[in-house]
Amino acid sequence: MIIIVLLCKIKIFTCKTIDMLERTLVILKPGTIQRSLIGDVINRFEKKGLLLSGMKMVWLSDEIVNEHYAHLKDRPFFQRIKNAMTSGPVIVCCWKGKDAVRVVRLITGSTNGREALPGTIRGDYSMSMQENIVHASDSPETAEIEIKRFFKSEELYDYEAVLMSNLYAHDEY
Repeated sequence: MIIIVLLCKIKIFTCKTIDMLERTLVILKPGTIQRSLIGDVINRFEKKGLLLSGMKMVWLSDEIVNEHYAHLKDRPFFQRIKNAMTSGPVIVCCWKGKDAVRVVRLITGSTNGREALPGTIRGDYSMSMQENIVHASDSPETAEIEIKRFFKSEELYDYEAVLMSNLYAHDEY
């Protein structure tokens, strides 16, 4: 009887429920790869309970950087961003979870690493405004645009996470 109850509890979180979770984009910047911080950064998101939906290593082209940071193109530091983001490979990740965009931004901390609180990714690993470890989507709308920029639909995965009942209560959806 107990086994049946446990199986039923796990089945409550179907792939349809997973589809309703918010998605966000995180880019581990070239300096993160060079400093061998990939595992440390990914670990923060996993330990929080976010679900990894897609991940790949790419070397960004000027065209992609121009598109991705178009909102900063008239700023005096734009060329510095381009130089940094094309200096080596990056790892792009799509994470899912309840309020994923907000949660990821809290985990990453302030853009300026010198101002980021200890315990955040940038607070623990960055002393720079530019070399600040990660890019994180700033809104759900931006996240969807950014995810489509870096991932084909077949590169994103929805799967039934067995531990969902340990991450969320049934009524949090």
